[in-house]
Parts: sequence; structure tokens; C-alpha cells
Amino acid sequence: MITETFIIASIIAGVNDFKAHFTSHGNTECNFRYNKMKTPLIIEQHFHGAYGVDFNKAGVNDILELSQKLRKTGIGKFFPTLVTDSVSNINRQISIIKKAAEQDKNIAGIHLEGIFINAEKKGIHNPEHLLPLTVDNYRLVEDDFIKIVTLAPELDKGLIDYLKEKKVKVQAGHCTGFGNVDGVTHTFNAMSGVSHRGVSTALSALVDDNVYAEIIGDGVHVSDDALKLFFKAKPADKVILISDALPITYSSLKETVFADSKIYYDGNKATSSAGTIAGSTKLLPEIIQILGKKGMFNPEFIENSYHYHNLEPDGFFELDEEYNIHLI
Repeated sequence: MITETFIIASIIAGVNDFKAHFTSHGNTECNFRYNKMKTPLIIEQHFHGAYGVDFNKAGVNDILELSQKLRKTGIGKFFPTLVTDSVSNINRQISIIKKAAEQDKNIAGIHLEGIFINAEKKGIHNPEHLLPLTVDNYRLVEDDFIKIVTLAPELDKGLIDYLKEKKVKVQAGHCTGFGNVDGVTHTFNAMSGVSHRGVSTALSALVDDNVYAEIIGDGVHVSDDALKLFFKAKPADKVILISDALPITYSSLKETVFADSKIYYDGNKATSSAGTIAGSTKLLPEIIQILGKKGMFNPEFIENSYHYHNLEPDGFFELDEEYNIHLI
């Protein structure tokens, strides 16, 4: 486990100068002479695929080929994320992902985002497949390779305690409540927003300093002002950058079927026919570049995922002053 953290106050202070962000701590090093920073490979803990590969449909070879492409962009370990689907299909894909993981150590586990969420905040998910949050229902898909479960705490019927006993990361998402969770899934999106009355998932995510919180900084899912609020309110060591990328990401596809819905890509965002944002069309390396140019990127964000999952870096890259990634 990483024992040192990379603490930088420049995000909140609004300092945009490249060198002001970087110093040497833990697994991050800065070379001022060449204006480059060495940092661990990125962990993608929440994305549904890319380059035309859909984790809810992919075969073993599809996933292995995707992993090779991800590595070239600076992404090391990743958690294939399964969207709400039928129990039979989820079980099939869990088996396929596990077979791929036997050949590729970069596949760190499965993020089960679907089936235990609140239909009121379903987003693009198909509510026909949702199940009550009971231990018996979880056992229908249970597998030791599931490392993260996104669920609606306000609907819990004993599942959270069970997952905690199994050392599965529990994240509040697609919900209206909060509770005994380890993290929050794509903060602000598909949840009750910041409110001065009652229980609010987003507000609780911001003020609970013990909980990790995912954020999508692609410039589409969350406004710049909301991002500023998030980075000011949330302790830097509890921020988890994610992409929530769709299979359509970095492919030639302009439309596809995802979560049983037809998705259309206009070159900037991917939405359903009703206009619901389905997910991102950028992976984390590009998102880091976007955040960096806005003065919102902190290298500690990369290390946080290693802390969260108790993982050790197995590779590094260099980030230049334009936030371009250079593999080493």
C-alpha cells in the first residue's frame, strides 16, 4: 500500500502554474528541468468499455485487446463496469471478465453498477432489471471478483452490511440517500443534488470527509462551477477521478445500443433519444488533460485509487506541462 501521499494546496488556491502543482512525495516525482512529472499509471475504476468494446457484451479476446490499448494511453489497472442487465447476462459477463483476468493482471476486479439502484435516479439504466437490495438477490450474481457495488442506500434491506463483511467497496449512486458507504458514484450525476433541506446524496458526499467520491471531469457531466465546489469541499485524498466511458468512446461508432437503449454520439456527448446522458466519451488520460488546463488537476488524485483499493503501482508515466502522457 502507498504509505505517503502527495499533498498539494494549489487546486483550492487557484494556482495554475505547472511547476506550482508538483513536488516529490510518495510515488510522484517532478523533473523541473524537463517540466515533467512521473506518476503511477492511472486506474480506471468506473467505465463500461471503449474502442467499441462493451463489457456487458464483450468476449475474452475483446477485453484482452482493450487492455493493451488502455496501457498505451497510460491506464494500468481497471475495473470493468457492468451496467444494469439481466441476471443471466451479468453472470455470463462476470465469467468472461474473470477468464480475461486470468491472462491479464491489469483487470483488477468488477464494478457492479447496476441492478441495486433506485429507479427514480436510473439515468440510462433499464428499470426492468432492477432488484430489491437483499442478500438473496445479490447471491444471484455474487462472485469474489466483484470488488465494487454501486447501490441505493435508502433501499437497503441488509445488503450493505453483507457486502461490508465480504470486503466489497460499497458506493452510493443512482440514489437519493446516503449511509454506511465507502464511496460515492459519479458525484452530482444520477443522485439527489445539493440541498439545504433533507437528505441529499451529493451534499453528503461533499461534507463526509471519510468517504471517497468519484467525479467525471469530462466537461459534459459536471459544470466548471460544480467541479470547483467539489474540489474545494472534498479532501484531496478522497477524490477519485473516473471516466464512466461508454463502448462508443474512441471508436468510429456514431450510435450503439447500451443498457437496452439506443445511444447517439454527436461528437461531444452520447445521449439517448430522450436526451439522457449515457456516459462519457473520453477516457481518464484525456479528462486529466481537460482538468489540468483548467487548473483543477492534482496528481494526488491518481494515487488515491491505489489507496482506495490497496493496490501497488506496477508502472509509471510522465506528464508534461500540457498534461500529455508519456509512457516510460
